[in-house]
Amino acid sequence: MAAAEVDALVLRPSPDFRFLGGSGGGFLVVTPGVCEETGEPDLLVPAGARRVGVDPEMRVRELFGLSLEAELVPAAAVLAPLRLRKEPDEVEAVARAAQAAAAVLAGARELAWFGATERAMARRLAGMLLESGCEEVLSVVVAAGEHTARPSHPPGDRVINPGDALHVSLCGRWDGYCAEVARVCAVAEPPDDFEAMYSVVLAAHAAARRAVRPGAAASEVAAAAREVIDGSGYGRFAAPHAGRGVGLSHQEGPWLRAGDDTLLEAGMTLCVEPAIYVPELFGARVADVVVCAADGAAPLDAGALWVLDR
Repeated sequence: MAAAEVDALVLRPSPDFRFLGGSGGGFLVVTPGVCEETGEPDLLVPAGARRVGVDPEMRVRELFGLSLEAELVPAAAVLAPLRLRKEPDEVEAVARAAQAAAAVLAGARELAWFGATERAMARRLAGMLLESGCEEVLSVVVAAGEHTARPSHPPGDRVINPGDALHVSLCGRWDGYCAEVARVCAVAEPPDDFEAMYSVVLAAHAAARRAVRPGAAASEVAAAAREVIDGSGYGRFAAPHAGRGVGLSHQEGPWLRAGDDTLLEAGMTLCVEPAIYVPELFGARVADVVVCAADGAAPLDAGALWVLDR
């Protein structure tokens, strides 16, 4: 806080709130002498405070309700660097979330997909994830056929048919921590050229995982995946990043993309997720969660990558 010239932090229930031990429904105020939950944060912010870091999830009415004369700045400038590297118990919670998602996806291969809708299968997978022990389902993606070419496709009423490629992704929360795992398969025979494209995604995924090590820049990991995709001729269809950090939030730093020169450290938990999206045809994204360890990327989800099942 001193380095960022921030005199106080005011946080609402959010990942940052939980990171500093908040547990109630009010606000958490942090100053050099106070770390306390309260319903009236104005009373704990020091008189004369010039800069106050506020939670990025603060609602507009909450911001206006602060009634502070200070300049309000994002609290992330102080807290985001502290959340990058996880303690062993945090890594364990991320691993449990990842293992739960991987186990559900492994079982998903045995489900009856033909004739079901994306929405119906998404509901079924969400129920399976809760039954596995996750406390919350953050997202479920079931995309069939041409919908696999949409990076953020909400499951709809499209019926899944033979010849469809399938993108299936689950993100859940375990003991407060998040993880996402994604796989690709096909119903009966995959569409023409899909296997070739999918093999490129798998190779890019492997290259990115090999690049994860302490001291490597996040952008280097992204470049390793991008080199494989560019060399295959699919470069213009590549997703703009190869992954991101996961923890109390399912999307946090470091970002595995060009321009993020954050140096990886042991204890950082990452979702490695290179993808290719060919508009109107098909796409493929493979996501796994790893922890940056002294000797490289250690998988946390214990899930085997799918070969292209028929």
